[in-house]
Amino acid sequence: MSSPRTHLRIAAIGDLHVSRHSQGAFQPLFTHITTNADVLVLCGDFTDYGLPDEARILARELTAGVKIPVVAVLGNHDFEGGKQGEIREILADAGVAVLDGEATEIEGVGFAGVKGFCGGFGRGALGPWGEQSIKRFVQEAVDESMKLEAALARLRTERRIALMHYAPIRATVEGEPPEIFPYLGSSRLEEPINRYRVTAVFHGHAHRGAPEGRTSTGIPVYNVAMPLLARLNPDRPPYLVVELPLRADAARSVSEPPTGTLADPIVKSA
Repeated sequence: MSSPRTHLRIAAIGDLHVSRHSQGAFQPLFTHITTNADVLVLCGDFTDYGLPDEARILARELTAGVKIPVVAVLGNHDFEGGKQGEIREILADAGVAVLDGEATEIEGVGFAGVKGFCGGFGRGALGPWGEQSIKRFVQEAVDESMKLEAALARLRTERRIALMHYAPIRATVEGEPPEIFPYLGSSRLEEPINRYRVTAVFHGHAHRGAPEGRTSTGIPVYNVAMPLLARLNPDRPPYLVVELPLRADAARSVSEPPTGTLADPIVKSA
């Protein structure tokens, strides 16, 4: 009899930017991920121009190479062609759980996901003041935050993973030009993450950002944009693996983080 699983290995990657010329390019990567992980998380920008044909290529790559559950959120590039609904359907038909304010559970771990939005961080966040166009812009970030909160509220699992495309904290966009920080994420997304004591957060979008940071309450946040991971580890496949302890006696850390979760996830190289 096999021993019960003590850790869930989560592989995370974003910003694949699949083009019409990508057929066959990702199968080796997905095969490698299947061998080394139990779940694959995709953090948006699957496509380059938001075209259904690009999504179909990704769907074929996933079907051929991935034999584990896949959870995903869309990114801004997936909206470029105005076909985001069709892209979501194509990926769903390939077995991908594409989340947009929804939640799903895999082996006792809850996953909640939204695309997120921009607007800036902390005192630099844009407020809903002035023209109606500014108020609508800010409201988009508020709406995404509320969708994330609703998704997290549905989960009854002890472990909760949040995935998004835009960054919820400033720390993981550090390295990008400061003038574009407001377009890379929104600290409004951090509020529900802290409130629901999320175990770990994955996002993409910031290709030149930092790989890891923490929320104000100590929750780990991982930037898994593929261009970033490829640059940091050029000799390894460009994805991150995080081992999530499933039981208290499986945790490899003796100290609890401020959020009250069992222990921090364990980051491993791909």
